[in-house]
Amino acid sequence: MNKIHVIYGEDPCCMTVKLLNETAPLKGLDKNISIGIKPNLVCPSNASEGAVTHPEIVEGIIRYLKEQGFYRIKIMEGSWIGEDDTQTAFDVCGYRYLSEKYDVPLIDLKQDQFTSCSYEGYRINVCNEVLNTDYLINVPLIKGHCQTKMTCALKNMKGIIPDSEKRRFHTIGLHKPIAVLNKLVKQHLIIADAICPDPYFEEGGRPHRMNMIALGYDPVLMDVFASEILGYQKEDIPYLMMAGEMGIGSFGPYEKSEYDVQNKIVDIIDQPKEKYLHLIDESGACSACYSNLVSALKRLDEEGLTERIIENICIGQDYRDYPGEAGVGNCTIACMKNVPGCPPEQDEIYIFIKDLIRGSLD
Repeated sequence: MNKIHVIYGEDPCCMTVKLLNETAPLKGLDKNISIGIKPNLVCPSNASEGAVTHPEIVEGIIRYLKEQGFYRIKIMEGSWIGEDDTQTAFDVCGYRYLSEKYDVPLIDLKQDQFTSCSYEGYRINVCNEVLNTDYLINVPLIKGHCQTKMTCALKNMKGIIPDSEKRRFHTIGLHKPIAVLNKLVKQHLIIADAICPDPYFEEGGRPHRMNMIALGYDPVLMDVFASEILGYQKEDIPYLMMAGEMGIGSFGPYEKSEYDVQNKIVDIIDQPKEKYLHLIDESGACSACYSNLVSALKRLDEEGLTERIIENICIGQDYRDYPGEAGVGNCTIACMKNVPGCPPEQDEIYIFIKDLIRGSLD
């Protein structure tokens, strides 16, 4: 269990099949078990942009499972809060094609019913399709995140809860509920995509070629490995520390087995210090809204305009009824100046802040 198996190359499907053949994770299991595959399809985009799980990796998993005699397979996901629904992500990200090619159903967890689960009095609603799955294969990305610094095995599980619960997570703080969710729902196998993830931002746009896939069984250990790749210490990620302390997994040390090392190009990411993040007053913001704000500020910073922003920008559910100077999203409608939306589009935020700079909203 303390092993991380890593393979390098440029063919994600073949790499995945080889990893699974080398490790044989389902050996001896009943062929009639139901198997759920949970990728990261946070938004509708091509995997080459660094935001979503490569469909070729999931294809490799399906091919391997069927070769081993497992046929009760489903792909499950619930994309992030906002207008970008899961069905669109299935289409754009190449999963509709996989479903039709291999006769594997796509389960939109946003449309699923849920059950309230409890750990030491801490209650979380979890989608029933997940609870009714015998063996869960988590297929996250090793990538950056604008609010939690990184996302991999532990945080990818946030896609198995309804949107109402996702909003509540942001209201009460992401880290503790992410850890508790992983206490409530066990992931049996993790196959982490590090082909070309964006190491800075969950919505992609700055993909970093790494040509790597990692396989493991312990979500805490996998996230320790991922944090090191992304240039962080485990102590930098509160939910990771909480999950380890809850006994969800081990902090290591881990033993790494490597395959096809002649293709290795992985290096440790140098995390930049975004100088404009101090302009955001965030409390309880959902990821979609927050990331659109960060993207807009990045564009303005590239134009040399962020230094001209006078007032900080409020964002998040905790700013309801708060009469601030400027706010982003429907939650900050009480602010003197506001761009509405749930979430507002990146372009709308960009124009709004540019107008703030020009003083045209006075």
